[in-house]
Amino acid sequence: MNQARTTAPVEEGGPTEPAPGEPPSDRSRRRPRIDLNMSRFSGLYLIGLLVVVYSLWLPETFFNADNARVILSSEAITGILTLGLMVSLISGVFDLSVAANMSWSTIFLGWLQAVVGVDWVLSIVLTLAFGVLIGVLNAVVVTVLKVDSVIGTLGMSSVLAAATYWLSDGQSIVGGLDPAFRELGSSKWLTIPAPVYYFAVIALVLWYLLSYTPAGRYLYSVGSNMSAARLSGLKVVRLQWFGLMTSAAVAAFAGIVFTAQLGTASYDSGAPYLLPAFAAAFLGATQVRPGRFNVWGTLIAIYLLAIGVKGLELQWPGEPWIRDLFEGIVLIVAVALAARSAARRMASRAR
Repeated sequence: MNQARTTAPVEEGGPTEPAPGEPPSDRSRRRPRIDLNMSRFSGLYLIGLLVVVYSLWLPETFFNADNARVILSSEAITGILTLGLMVSLISGVFDLSVAANMSWSTIFLGWLQAVVGVDWVLSIVLTLAFGVLIGVLNAVVVTVLKVDSVIGTLGMSSVLAAATYWLSDGQSIVGGLDPAFRELGSSKWLTIPAPVYYFAVIALVLWYLLSYTPAGRYLYSVGSNMSAARLSGLKVVRLQWFGLMTSAAVAAFAGIVFTAQLGTASYDSGAPYLLPAFAAAFLGATQVRPGRFNVWGTLIAIYLLAIGVKGLELQWPGEPWIRDLFEGIVLIVAVALAARSAARRMASRAR
């Protein structure tokens, strides 16, 4: 089984049709309302609670504008990577190679500029193109060779790690990046770092794609029930290719933004982002539209994790295990909640 729904089922979105026998007038009399119930927006309530608790607990270090900007900026890379991963999960496949893809893209981009001397604009284009190629290779492994997506993309992750080490000789590329390229990551607009805006643009594009285009509805259909989607005439393999290629391209973009932000091409830069990306994606599936991966739920999850970890790190600085412990627990709980929520929705529809 290559479907992501084996761990956290997702289902097709969109408005439901009236039940047989339901008078049309009942639907016409319904008025739009704002639904802020706990089951859909528990993450927002938790964010508010954490902000209040940490502000009272750590008033000098947590409750200030500088810390807010740090949280926004530090989670931009995680957010970009998570949104790309989310697309592959929606299409019913796991992509465990996103972090290794990010590491490869970081080193490849730095190598192009610092060693080969390629113009920074062309180096970005080539890096993105290589990211899409990695997505194509993942799609071939999963849909043509019929390798389970977890195993196939995990194997690709090892291949990319080896390629990254070979190209960089296990060393970060410190100098040689074009100043104009570094400006893309270090500049600020209205005191907000540029990577936050890149993250916002990716989020808006994917939100529109998944919510308002036929392609988005088809992706959800494939992830919800591959057999039913195939019987409905959907090109299941083509949609899974699209999911994996999008995931890989966005992972490559995350590597580009990370390199511009840091000013160096750091070896193995993507490894620390794999667990947070999966934790945020699955936690996001419990928010806004429970039981399905969605952009707004993912955004809530990303900053819920960020705020939760940041407060603990400020209280106990220099303890590297805090982040891993917090995110690991959240991932386990989020997967359980997402699966439970999806099961409830499927049961209610069966009735």
